[in-house]
Amino acid sequence: MHEMKQHKPWFDEECLGILDQRKQAKMQWIQDPSQNNVDTLNKVRRDASRHLRNKKKAYLKTKIEELETNSKINNIRDL
Repeated sequence: MHEMKQHKPWFDEECLGILDQRKQAKMQWIQDPSQNNVDTLNKVRRDASRHLRNKKKAYLKTKIEELETNSKINNIRDL
């Protein structure tokens, strides 16, 4: 299994599963480069990119809201 990196706090087990799906689709395409497998690979890549992008965006949004809250209540230590 993969080792979790500390510098991407939004990256979780769900993201790992999606990357594994992408890897499986790529292996399937390498073994049999048919048009059907190309289409499947492109769909899985698109879905994986979209999921990771949305996950990161949601994390950053919550982080920004947290910073705004700490700023408004003058909580300098958490800011």
